[in-house]
Amino acid sequence: MAKIKLTKNELKVQKDALKMYRRYLPTLMLKKQQLQSEIRTIDAKAKAVRQARVELEKEFNDWIAVFGEQDAFKPEMVTVKNIKKGFGNIAGVTIPVYEGADFSRGDYDLYETPLWIDMAADRMEKALSLDLEAEVLDEQVRLLSVELRTTTQRVNLFEKIKIPETKANIKKITVYLGDEQVAAVVRSKISKKKLQAKIDEEQEAAE
Repeated sequence: MAKIKLTKNELKVQKDALKMYRRYLPTLMLKKQQLQSEIRTIDAKAKAVRQARVELEKEFNDWIAVFGEQDAFKPEMVTVKNIKKGFGNIAGVTIPVYEGADFSRGDYDLYETPLWIDMAADRMEKALSLDLEAEVLDEQVRLLSVELRTTTQRVNLFEKIKIPETKANIKKITVYLGDEQVAAVVRSKISKKKLQAKIDEEQEAAE
């Protein structure tokens, strides 16, 4: 605990600080709860997107197997050309938002490849899009988690250190000033008694 001045000015400084901590603490606690809730929601969404990706891949493989020409489709036939992202804001944190992607398809001979290749490429684009969406959701969770750690540290700082420390300082200064006031009254009474005694002595001497 830092050394403080035992003065009325310092008492005011400490009381103002305590008001500030008490004013901001509820806001920080609310932000902490909001971040925790958003992280849980986004994390659940990311898991749902990944599960949809798994189900799509299974359906995709089963669908290709029907044609008996699995080797005809190569994953590299579809590549990501451009990822579209916007930005959102949660509890003051700027986060990326997935808005889709542009894909590029490799050249393949329409006469030599099966007719279902184009449909397979469409499904592959959807699968890749789900992967990209999950990655962006992961980035949202990462950014919000960083802010949550910072906010939690501030809540703990205010709640467990600053507020108790400031209250202790106020009590210490108040007790000291109270003792000083009592001592001043006592000194004043003693001075008055001494002064009165001196006056009495002078009067007796004059008589």
